[in-house]
Amino acid sequence: MIRPTSTTALAWALAATTFAATTFAAPAVAETREDSAQVTTSAASTAAAPATAAKPPVAAKKPHTYSVHGITVEDPYDWLYDKSYPKVDDTEVLDHLKAENAYFEAKMGGQAAFTEALFTEMRARIKEDDSTVPQKDGDYLYWSEFEEGAQYRKHYRKPVAGGEAQLLIDENELAKGLEYFRLGAASISKNGRYLAYSTDTNGSERYTARIKDLQTGELLPDVIENLRSDLVWVKGDTALVYGPSTEEWRTLETKLHVIGTPTSEDVTLYKEEDQSFSVGAGLTAQEDWLVIATGDNETSEVRLVPANDPTAAPILVKPRQKGVEYSVDVRDGELWVLSNDEHINFRLAKASLKAPAEWQTVIAGSDEFYLTGFDLFKDFFVTEGRLNGLDQIQLRQYAEPGKITPITFPEPSYTAGLSNNPEYDMTKLRLAYQSMVTPSTVYDYDVKTGKLETLKTQEIPSGYDPKLYVSERVTITARDGTQVPVSVLMRKDRAEILKKQGIEGPGPLHLYAYGAYGYAVPPGFSTSRLSLVDRGFAYAIAHIRGGDDLGRRWYLQGKLFERTNTFNDFVDAGRGLIANGYTAEGMVTASGGSAGGELMGAVINQDPAQYGAVVAHVPFVDVVNTMLNEKLPLTPGEWQEWGNPITDKAAFAYMLSYSPYDQVTAKAYPPLLVTAGLNDPRVTYWEPAKWVARLRELKTDDNLLLLKTNMGAGHGGQSGRWNSLKETAEEFAFILWQMGMAPKSGGE
Repeated sequence: MIRPTSTTALAWALAATTFAATTFAAPAVAETREDSAQVTTSAASTAAAPATAAKPPVAAKKPHTYSVHGITVEDPYDWLYDKSYPKVDDTEVLDHLKAENAYFEAKMGGQAAFTEALFTEMRARIKEDDSTVPQKDGDYLYWSEFEEGAQYRKHYRKPVAGGEAQLLIDENELAKGLEYFRLGAASISKNGRYLAYSTDTNGSERYTARIKDLQTGELLPDVIENLRSDLVWVKGDTALVYGPSTEEWRTLETKLHVIGTPTSEDVTLYKEEDQSFSVGAGLTAQEDWLVIATGDNETSEVRLVPANDPTAAPILVKPRQKGVEYSVDVRDGELWVLSNDEHINFRLAKASLKAPAEWQTVIAGSDEFYLTGFDLFKDFFVTEGRLNGLDQIQLRQYAEPGKITPITFPEPSYTAGLSNNPEYDMTKLRLAYQSMVTPSTVYDYDVKTGKLETLKTQEIPSGYDPKLYVSERVTITARDGTQVPVSVLMRKDRAEILKKQGIEGPGPLHLYAYGAYGYAVPPGFSTSRLSLVDRGFAYAIAHIRGGDDLGRRWYLQGKLFERTNTFNDFVDAGRGLIANGYTAEGMVTASGGSAGGELMGAVINQDPAQYGAVVAHVPFVDVVNTMLNEKLPLTPGEWQEWGNPITDKAAFAYMLSYSPYDQVTAKAYPPLLVTAGLNDPRVTYWEPAKWVARLRELKTDDNLLLLKTNMGAGHGGQSGRWNSLKETAEEFAFILWQMGMAPKSGGE
């Protein structure tokens, strides 16, 4: 399958580490809600009562109604949406957000010592001077390192034949003086001389690309602004292919930049007319074809052009057909295709480049095995997928594709897959493996002998004994009879830990899920969650519909007019865990972000009594208004996921029935921590702000409700490994505090 970024080992290492601390977000391809804003401080709030430790700010209510399909909706907090967006300069809006931040600081200030203690505890589990395992790509070995105390990585290479290490990128230097920094694409030219890379300095996910001459260390004068894609070297390393952003943060073009020429002269290789589609590009396994792919959440279309002649007439593989997804690769002039055209769980096929639409099945689709991807190598190919929800890696021979050599793992619940394999001619495959009990492990798999060699196991400096923990995979029956799997992590001595804290019987349980875009939350390892588990929490991941954990149908049963299955599965998973003795009513804590934040809003509307505390990160809660606003970056491309309420009355009514913001009513809600990013291009800041305002107005309880808006960051929260970890400590401090498990000296 086409490599997700450029094929250099540096790019693979970068892909493996980007957003590593952000556990709530699905891959960027799943969502593309985009925008940017930079603001300065302003005067005290005129729209909110002053925030004090005792009293939260109250947002003004301003009459605003709209009617769609004969249905009238009142939206008194519409004013929090700055209509000059993406510029946010409305003083009243900014002052309200600052008032909420002041209230957050006032309330969490009493937990500052506890938060710092949790942060110190979490940081002690992280090896500060850590590095990735070097991987060969051509004449060089590539790796990245964290230095002790550093927020960001340094990226290196050295010749395979021997010699000094060369510093390629120092993210710490690039981030100096910036409130936010994120390294995006990174691609080294095939001849090894040039490094193209991109950076985001405000969280808006609009990147700026530069090119570094690795022989001289100098930056070339070329600067590509407003980038939202990978950087792909073509034309004998003389040009880059990239995807610019529109004003609405959509990637509708693939452009060619010839090194040393003005970007105004860049050539458009392909332009998409459908505003709901997004365009991307990459290279095939042998790097001889440039793949230009366009698509939305359910339909795709692919074109091929020679990498050495990117302005040649493209080969259209197969015209788009609604509901048909496909991806391609090329080996020795033969086209390979992964598609759901004949089976919901995808098949693998081949075709001639002379007749690229005539696909001949290599591996048929299966009800049992969900085929998620394939990779072509010189002497073999690899298929990846899931069987009963568990990751599978299978080696196959070109001459006998039906003969499978599986790579097996011993644990009942885990996540595993191909890692950094940048070369076409590989004799050892780099694999990544972890489970909820087993720390992240890097293997090399010898293709000839079938032996696994452990190259690195995640080191936990403060100590970790896996024998103290148990991981279980349980099945909960949802209200419609569907069997929903849940992965659970606990201490074996949990009862004793709880007893020391005066808690008899079932203890607290933290439940996490995402449930959208076909993204399966992996049952992987986390050092930070040990701060809950070691205090007697059980930690559970609900593999609910909306993800593709149990196959493509599992995903489809959680979208469009079946969206509420996702919310019901989560509520029922919690209820089932209570019934099975893992926890008790009111002792379930929960968290989710983005579409998972929508999940949090929906489940506390449905069953608030179940939860003792809830954290909603950048929550997509104003569903109806966002899906009605086709000017927003995400909206056109998301109608296939959620429905189009503009043209479809039934979609509008259904969406309105579950939209968390629209379904807030006068009742008791659990303690709630909500986060937002002013520069967030995926979930715009006003969604959580409006939701919190309506909750403050209508809820009948005295439980704590906090809103924290990062004024200089976006969807993933703060950048830098320690800044990000501090936010996790803040989240856990809130949860433990609200569950009565914070130190008495910690404040309120």
